[in-house]
Amino acid sequence: MRVAIAGAGAVGRSIARELIVNGHDVLLIDKKADAIKPERVPDAEWLLADSCELSSLEEARLEHCDVVIAATGDDKVNLVTSLLAKTEFGVPRTVGRVNHPNNEWLFTEAWGVDVNVSTPRIMSALVEEAVSVGDLVRLFTFRQGNANLVELTLPAESPYVGKPNGLIPLPENCALVTILRDGQVYTPDAEQPIEAGDELLFVASPESEGELQSLLAPRAAKE
Repeated sequence: MRVAIAGAGAVGRSIARELIVNGHDVLLIDKKADAIKPERVPDAEWLLADSCELSSLEEARLEHCDVVIAATGDDKVNLVTSLLAKTEFGVPRTVGRVNHPNNEWLFTEAWGVDVNVSTPRIMSALVEEAVSVGDLVRLFTFRQGNANLVELTLPAESPYVGKPNGLIPLPENCALVTILRDGQVYTPDAEQPIEAGDELLFVASPESEGELQSLLAPRAAKE
């Protein structure tokens, strides 16, 4: 997979290293000459260019990229880069970094953003996930599918503790995707009972989230 990353700062370089380790081809783009430091990510391609300029993106051959990641520290740049990548070059997947939470509402398909990544939201979700039992925590939003990745740690008083997960009457547009237990990841088996303390990960529509929590953790839902 070929991935272009706009923004060769610490965030962009870190993403590039991870992608390269996983076998992907990476192009780092930055308009600041002092940010172009190929020795820091020697296996990546580098381009000194402004990702908000159409001519720069043509030089980067964005039409050959599978993914474009707008990872600069400027939300305006990330939005424009995503929009150009999607509308002018038909890039299949775009990811936009949200630097300021107040701007998160802009990072949608209307601006060419398939997935937005907001550090404050992710950190908040991880804190909630770490301390909340019985509360449904939204970890990630899938913009194109109108669905969220949500987590619920099953409380001991749940009516489904000890019952096979296949017997749980899940709401419409909701699916159990994995069970985390004692540091292990389990693929859901209809015959497998769920236990108190299990971390259950679901893909669910926003409309089904309240029903899901009421089903599995009715006491927490009432609080």
